[in-house]
Amino acid sequence: QVLLVESGGGLVQPGGSLRLSCVVRGDSLSTYDMAWYSQAPGNQRVPVASITRGGSTNYADSVKGRFIISRDSAQNTVYLQMNSLKPEDTGVFYCNAKDWGRNFVFWGGGTRVTVSS
Repeated sequence: QVLLVESGGGLVQPGGSLRLSCVVRGDSLSTYDMAWYSQAPGNQRVPVASITRGGSTNYADSVKGRFIISRDSAQNTVYLQMNSLKPEDTGVFYCNAKDWGRNFVFWGGGTRVTVSS
């Protein structure tokens, strides 16, 4: 049983920063390509940032230059550093793990981020 456990969400003022964490439990992080998705109220879940097993990263245009995704194999954890936050970043952020070889996809339960003054 693989579990993804997110943490680090909260309320932050515009221009502030947060760091989200996603711990992979039950398997090795090195097996998976990882990603963060966000879901704003009333909207679909959309990809925000991704990082492959090899460390290649990709970002949505809306967060380029502000968000940084990283992975720490020793901690079995993926991070999303979010800087210069905007009210439109508000939503629930979900961690996603993909193992293309075994055709596995896992989701975490989400952590809520609210950007408001």
